[in-house]
Amino acid sequence: MQDPSGNPADFAASLVKLAEDASEKLVKARAEVGKAIFGQEKVIEQAMVTILSGGHALLVGVPGLAKTKLVETMGRVLGLDARRVQFTPDLMPSDILGTEILEEPTPGKRAFRFVRGPVFAELLMADEINRASPRTQSALLQAMQEGFVTIAGQRHDLPKPFHVLATQNPIEQEGTYPLPEAQLDRFLLQIDVDYPDREAERRMLIETTGSEASEIGAIFSAEAMLAAQRLVRRLPVGDSIVEAILDLVRSARPEPGTPLGEKLVWGPGPRASQALMLAIRARALIDGRLSPSLDDVVALAEPVLKHRMALSFAARAEGETIGKIIAGLTARFT
Repeated sequence: MQDPSGNPADFAASLVKLAEDASEKLVKARAEVGKAIFGQEKVIEQAMVTILSGGHALLVGVPGLAKTKLVETMGRVLGLDARRVQFTPDLMPSDILGTEILEEPTPGKRAFRFVRGPVFAELLMADEINRASPRTQSALLQAMQEGFVTIAGQRHDLPKPFHVLATQNPIEQEGTYPLPEAQLDRFLLQIDVDYPDREAERRMLIETTGSEASEIGAIFSAEAMLAAQRLVRRLPVGDSIVEAILDLVRSARPEPGTPLGEKLVWGPGPRASQALMLAIRARALIDGRLSPSLDDVVALAEPVLKHRMALSFAARAEGETIGKIIAGLTARFT
């Protein structure tokens, strides 16, 4: 991290002030989202970590857990243009990316005009992404990775910021096309959405079935969110935390002759290390801290690594899970 002013003290003071201001707004943003999403504090935090890190997330949960509501509310609170696409087997890439239509603006003169698809949003919800064909899935995932689409040889840049929160139903797999491991790796986090506890569900019953709904206000704008994302990349990370990330990610890879070598067929690559590095900085900023700690590494290890690891058939037969393996790997840091 370079000091543009040449004065380290002024630079540090400026960074602290920016971090404090951003953290204050993030606390307010999390509270605003919590007005509409009950009992999902960890899900809200991880979704905000994803967007602050400049990445995309895969939301995994059964229907009816407010995943769509989460994306709509976050779009409003963070000042982002949010759209939703329901993925179905007959959805074509052009239905997402856009297409060219032939027009006749003046008599006798025809021209093609590009009509943008819903992917040209700042926050896109890809609902039940595994129901679309592999061709449509890969079109979206390529746009997520590249930040632009190419139609008829012409490049069209996506908005900035651009984030995808995709959903997936973990129990109903008939007629679906599971995402390959290489495509899952494009998601910064896998966020597991569980049932709310009894008290949260009680509050939900009371507050969502009345005549008045909570008003949700905008805390950020798109420009302010971009500034916060740039700030995340400037936050310092201690050498011990860097080494902890390397130790964790590298230990999650199947090496021949090791216990994990028999349990895993595939492990996280360097992109997982990059994702964890960004995610822990974002979590620290949300909590009002200038630099991440080992607690951040432990808290985000599973959502960062889970979708980047695959169990062997023998391990599945023995009842092993990815969550248990990651818990074992992070035990050294607690």
